Amino acid sequence: MDGLASDGGFIGAVVSSDGSIRLDEFMQALKVSRIELASASGLSRTSISKTTRLQSPATQTRLREVAEIVNRILPWCGSVPQAFAWYRSQPIPAFGDLTAEDLVRMGRTDHLMSYLAGIALGGYA
Repeated sequence: MDGLASDGGFIGAVVSSDGSIRLDEFMQALKVSRIELASASGLSRTSISKTTRLQSPATQTRLREVAEIVNRILPWCGSVPQAFAWYRSQPIPAFGDLTAEDLVRMGRTDHLMSYLAGIALGGYA
């Protein structure tokens, strides 16, 4: 899954036709456990362990945000695991050296996505 094709690519592999995250495929692509994914998404372990909580709009929105961030930076990182490693550990100077993970946990995903869109268009980091 590291060299995903552009026809659906990473998002196509982890998002079902109804727009929900396919948890097993998402964890496999990121090469993480449920506990690691919950932590990195700012969710409780039960949010992704219990089917009813996994399907809740709040949980699905948060997982979708993480997937969209990884998808956005994937071309720059080379592989899904590398993109996820960036998400978890790379300090972003424009946000006071917070990581993407920190920003998602704080509910600032929109700011992060705007920042990443600017970079994609040739802006400075």
